[in-house]
This record gives sequence, C-alpha cells and structure tokens, in this order.
Amino acid sequence: MKSSQIRQKFLDFFASKSHQVVASSSLIPANDPTILFTNAGMNQFKDVFLGFDKRPYTRATTSQKCVRAGGKHNDLENVGYTARHHTFFEMLGNFSFGDYFKREAILYAWEFLTSPEWLGIPKEKLMVTVYATDDEAYDIWNKEVGVPAEKIVRIGDNKGAPYASDNFWQMGDTGPCGPCSEIFYDHGDHIWGGPPGSPEEDGDRFIEIWNNVFMQFNRDEAGVLHPLPKPSVDTGMGLERISAVMQKVHANYEIDLFQHLLAAAQRETGATDPESPSLKVIADHIRSCAFLIADGALPANDGRGYVLRRIIRRAIRHGYKLGQKGYFFHKLVAPLADVMGDAYPELRQRKEHIIDALKTEEEIFGRTLENGMTLLDTVLGGGKQVLDGDVAFKLSDTYGFPIDLTADVCRERNVTVDIAGFEAALEAQRKQSKAAGTFKMTAGLAYEGEASCFHGYTESSRAAKVIALYKGSEQVQQLVDGDEGVIVLDHTPFYAESGGQAGDSGVIAGSGVFNVTDTQKIKADVFGHQGQIISGTLKVGDAVTASIDIAKRQASQRNHSATHLLHAALREVLGTHVEQKGSLVNHERTRFDFSHPKALTSDEIAKVEDLVNQVIMANEEAVAKLMSYDEAIKNGAMALFGEKYGDEVRVLKMGDFSTELCGGTHVGRTGDIGLFKIVSEGGVAAGIRRVEAITGTAALSAVQAQDAELKAAAVIAGAQSGELLSKLEKLQADLKAAQKEVSQLKAQMAFTQLDQLIGVGMRTINGVKCIGSVVDGVEAGMLREMSDKLMDRVESGIALLACVSDDKVSLIARVSKDLTGKVKAGELVNVAAQIVGGKGGGRPDMAQAGGTDTSKVKEAMEAAAAWLETKL
Repeated sequence: MKSSQIRQKFLDFFASKSHQVVASSSLIPANDPTILFTNAGMNQFKDVFLGFDKRPYTRATTSQKCVRAGGKHNDLENVGYTARHHTFFEMLGNFSFGDYFKREAILYAWEFLTSPEWLGIPKEKLMVTVYATDDEAYDIWNKEVGVPAEKIVRIGDNKGAPYASDNFWQMGDTGPCGPCSEIFYDHGDHIWGGPPGSPEEDGDRFIEIWNNVFMQFNRDEAGVLHPLPKPSVDTGMGLERISAVMQKVHANYEIDLFQHLLAAAQRETGATDPESPSLKVIADHIRSCAFLIADGALPANDGRGYVLRRIIRRAIRHGYKLGQKGYFFHKLVAPLADVMGDAYPELRQRKEHIIDALKTEEEIFGRTLENGMTLLDTVLGGGKQVLDGDVAFKLSDTYGFPIDLTADVCRERNVTVDIAGFEAALEAQRKQSKAAGTFKMTAGLAYEGEASCFHGYTESSRAAKVIALYKGSEQVQQLVDGDEGVIVLDHTPFYAESGGQAGDSGVIAGSGVFNVTDTQKIKADVFGHQGQIISGTLKVGDAVTASIDIAKRQASQRNHSATHLLHAALREVLGTHVEQKGSLVNHERTRFDFSHPKALTSDEIAKVEDLVNQVIMANEEAVAKLMSYDEAIKNGAMALFGEKYGDEVRVLKMGDFSTELCGGTHVGRTGDIGLFKIVSEGGVAAGIRRVEAITGTAALSAVQAQDAELKAAAVIAGAQSGELLSKLEKLQADLKAAQKEVSQLKAQMAFTQLDQLIGVGMRTINGVKCIGSVVDGVEAGMLREMSDKLMDRVESGIALLACVSDDKVSLIARVSKDLTGKVKAGELVNVAAQIVGGKGGGRPDMAQAGGTDTSKVKEAMEAAAAWLETKL
C-alpha cells in the first residue's frame, strides 16, 4: 500500500466518523512563540483545546506536516543514526474538542489499524502502553478491546520529574497536556529490542505507531496543571512509520516516499554505496528544508532561520563526506516535488524560490565547510579520543563551523567533544563582548532641552557649553574624577553614530578633562558624548573645548567615502540589482552588506577593487550639497538602507561615479583615500553578501604584510621569484604521498600480528573462541579495520583489542552474531574501559571505547577476561 493511499485512507476513515478534514497548517506557527516549528498535528488547534477559539466542528482529522529540529522536540541529532527519526515527517491525526474522549479514541484507533476494511494489521502484532495511574484507559484496552494484560504496559514518570513520562504528552514547556496511550507494532524477534518499559526498549523491534493523547490539562509557566474546560483528544500516527509496516519493510527509509529521494541523492552526490547513512540524512533533510522555505523560513543566524541553516549545513556536510564538494543539495528540490507535490502543491508553486535559497546557502557554506573540515581532520588525525573545547570553539567562532556539526563528525569517529570546554570559551567571549559594550549607549536617556549644533563637517575643535550630564541613566549636575557618564553640549564637532558611520572619540576639556570614547544620538538633534572623567570636575553650564581625535576621524572618512565608491563599483560589476542592506564604517575598516544571490568570484573582486582605485587615483572632488529629497532622487542619488530622510537632504557626489544621500563625514577629494583593498567577502543571509575593506595606511600595511609573508614562504619553500605556487603544489603532493606510504606501512605492520593474535592470543572459554590482546604499533584508526579482518577469520568468537597511541587507550570489542545473545559487545568493552578511566558503547556485535590511564591496559584486559568467564 503506497504512502499516499494510507494518508487518504486515514482521512477517509475519520471523515466516516463525522470528523472534519482540515488542511495541514504552515510549519511556521502563527502567533505562537512557545514553539519554533509546527511539531505535531494539534498545534493549529491549540487555542481550541484551551477554549480561546471555537470552530464550527467538534471533530477534526488532518495530515499535518511537522518539523522536529529545535527546542523541546528535537530529533535532528538522531537522523542518520536510527531507522525512524526524521526532521520532517507527516503526522496523521484525529481530534476531539470536548466531544468524545478516551473510549472512542481507543476504539477508533484499533478499528482503523486492525479492521480488514482499512489497514488489516494482525492484532497479535500490536501492544499498548498507558500512563501508570490511568486505570480508565487500561480497562478500555483490556475489557472492551480485548488486549491481553501481558500486552498492556503501565509507564510512570520515567524522565526524572512529575509528569515527565513517555506516557504524559505536552506540546511544550507550557500549554495543553495530558496522559497518553501508545500503540506499538512488533517487527519480529529477528530484530533486536524489547517491549516498552523494558531495559531493551531502545531497540528497533517494537516501534510506536500511534499515540492517543487525552488532553485534560493546561500547564502554566509555573508548571501547575489546570483542568481544561472540556477534556479532549489529540492523536498522532507517523505516516512514515505506518507506511513501513504496511509496505513490510523495517526502516522508514525503505518506504516509497524515500526511495526516489535516496536515488536522487545518490545520483547528485556520486555516492557508490546505496546503503550509506549519509544518503538517508540528505534525503530526510531536503524534505524539512524545502517545506520550511516554502512556508516562509530562510537561513539566518538566529531563531528559526538558524535551525534551518543547521539542517542545510548538516546535509551539505554529509554530501562532502560522500565526496561531493560541489553544489548538489538544491538539485533535490525537483525530485521532492515529484514525490510530494500532489499532496503539497506549494512545493511546485515555490520550487524556484526554494532552489535559489538552498543554492545561496550552499555557496555561503562552501568555504566554511572546506576550511572547517580541513582543521577538524588535522586535529583528529592523531587518533584523539576527546576534541578540546577550545578547538571546537575556534571552529565555530573563527571558521563558522557550528558546534552541532563538529559533534556530528566526532560522533561518527567515536570522539567525544569537550562541550564543557566549548561552553567555557563561549561564555568568556560573551563576557568580553559584554564588557566591551557595557556603556554603549545613551538611547533611552530622558532629555528635555535645547538641541546640539553639529559643526563636524568643517571643524575638528569647537568651544561649547555643557547643557546636560548623565551618570548611568540618571541626569546629574556634575561628574567628578573617575565617573563614567554622558555629556550633552550646545555645539559640537563630534559626529554621532548614524548612517553606518561610527561616532567620534576625542576629548572635552574645561575645569575637568573628559575622555570621549563614543558619540551617539539621544534624539535626532541631541548628541551624547560618552566616556569618563580622567581629571578634575565638569558641571552643567561649564565652558569647554570639544576636540575630536582627528586621526581616527580622517581614517573613518577614508573608509566612509570608499564605501560609497564600493557601492557604485559593485553595481557596475554585478548589476543594478545590488542594493545596500547595511553598513558599518569606523576608523579601522568598512563593512558593507548588499543584495546579491551568490558569492563574488576572484575576478569580480579584482574588478571592483580596480574600479574603486581608479576613482581614487583620479582624485575626484567630493562635493556635498543640501537639496530637497525629491530633487536628490531625480538627480540620481541613491538613498541608504535603513536611513530616515527629511524634506531636505545632504547629497554627496564624487565625480560622475557616485551620488548618494548621506549625512556622514567624508574626504575632500577621492585621492585622500590613498589605497582601497577588499579583505573579505561572504554571505550573511539568503541573498545577502558582505564585503569588508580597508583604506589608507591600513591597506598599505596589509599589502606590505602579505608581501613579507610571501617572501618568507618562498625562502622556506626554496622557491625563486614567481615559482612559489608551483613549488608549494609539489611539496604538498610529496607530503600526501609520504603520509599515504606511512599509513600503508603501519597497516602492513599491524596486520602481520593477526596470525599471532589467532594463535598465541586465543583461548577457549566453554567452547567459545576468545581473543584478548594489546596490539603494539597501531593507531586508534586502524583498530577497527584489524578487528574486521580478525572476525572474518575467526567467524564465531569474541575479541577485545586495545592499543595505546598519543597517551590514550583505544578499545574495540567484537562479538559474532551467533553469540550476542550471551555477550553484548558494549558491556564487554565497558568492563575494560572503566579500569582505564573511560567509557564507550555501540551495537551488540561491535562497540568501541577510550580511556586515559595507559598504565592499566593489561589490568583492563585481565578484568574483561574474568568477566567473560562469568558470562560463557
């Protein structure tokens, strides 16, 4: 039975039971800040359950698209490692709003699942759970439905807090909640795992396919449960899970909905192994990403956009893992629309928009992934068991490589991430950032009085009078030595931050000396000079002299004028679609954000630099004029992003190259900029690029530093002038060849020990072949391959191998399939790991662990052997 048929049968069944068929809601919850994404079928009915909303029906059924990849309900990290976890899935649900309750919900579920008219699942393949104290649900299952007592499991508060239970459902930390009753399908005793509530419940034999939630309460922010106006029902059955049952496959990824996507993912990545878990990750993630973008989400650095970006980047990283270093992910949108476009037409309607957004994100992440993976491979190349927190932070902070991706890679390599160290480094950065911005602003200061008159276009120093003083947010009459505060002057040469240009710094001197660290606007025409008294006292009414830091001002002016030229050059090189989306100009550099769908090429960057520097060398006059806004626009002036303009505006014109509305300070002639150099280009959001550049002495110093570095590199590489690149390429090739040869030699040496392991290292315990040995001269990465070859030769037996490398202990336990009923590899490896100060885990037939106490390796092996004696 196809998934589309199951979806339709479900809706038809409940329509026959007087339920209103309701369309799926958006994945972006409307007016609900408590959840990131729609994560269950009941989300769109939340206000109905709470009694705030009334519908013309009291029964409903839906097939709801859901995403669980952030917040409380987050399945992201499990995707790719299990047979059934997804970021995107479809939830089939039926709902009662104060109409029927437990009895009808249970009877409907059982009828749909077992009736030959509907799904016809054999009753003996099903078992159920109820909340521990829910006797009513238990009796309905046992006495009315006829489920035997041994197939009904009571589940209590098994998650460490009141009502924190697998059988007590809640949408979020607050909101509707209540006890629930789950239905499980038994995939058969050929699959490892135990029933719900058993020690082996995490196995894949018994799979939950339906959850009947009995909505009785609303949990408030204090955690108190309040009875709902009318008890209601919310049920959910994952379409992917029930499709696996009906299509007689074990894993969700084997159902029809995924087969087309997996084939497309293999084609676009060039993967050679059709069973690769990475293909499953990619097939899952294209669903969540495409549906989220179709519903209005876009990649960003916070909120929902950040989670979307994480999912996209995780998929790209798995493509990279498969060897695909080009752009491929956006090419899966069309195959997805082929499979699901009939049920969800928005996929076809917004296909081009989805493709553009994904392709842009692929381009943004390309260099980040390459650089991050290179560093990560280097760090982990020595067989590390734990990745240092400061390295994980550097990957995130410097390379833009998210911590969840780092953890994902390390998990695959059985490496633990020092999350505590990462959090410590992150907190240190937060504190530093907070300290740097502690006294950032004057916004919100209460001020009533005369305006400040700005003279900074023509003057760098000006006599003035103190008309207001602030200490913190409180207006005061004086500031004394050591006080931090804000000064308002009647006249000032200090430019207050606006239009992307940073505020001026400098000195205000009178009976006291005030060091100005920044200038901000308290109101549109009131400038606040913030800083600290470094000597004496200043009072309201004092006569002072206000002097800006001229060197910083001139540097800011160079960067600001260069920003205007940069804007014009980008439009000429890339096209008139380029629009400013933000900027930050200070004495150190300029940062310019603009609309453009893809990364700039090296050639485009060079053309932009050439154009700007040509205008600089032409030494065009920079002329500022006041005119009406309408007149300025008619004359071709560009308005700046995010600025508000009055009837009269200031227009800056530099030759015939650039004309913009701008209230900032600028050079007198373009030649004053000196030299312009782009230092970085990257993406900051979907369709938004960022260029950072430097000018003047900063640009000259950067060029000189690059030249010195190249010359030093040439000396080290032994290259003559003009030969450095070819010399480095040869050295790199030689190094890779040498590293490959070393690895091959080490592997050969390691595998020569196999005969000795099978001979001298083997012993028999109660008829079972057991091998336990510390392998010399082997790196951690080789241990797995050695164990594979060993088990191929032993066929039936148990092996525990250990090696010491880089002051770390690596362990691997192997148990042939026929013996996993007696011994689990994870239990065996942990017996040894505990002695060497570590821990590990894995499958029943293979598990790995690490430790730090290399002096106790032999003791660990002996303990493991003694433990085996008790098990065999």
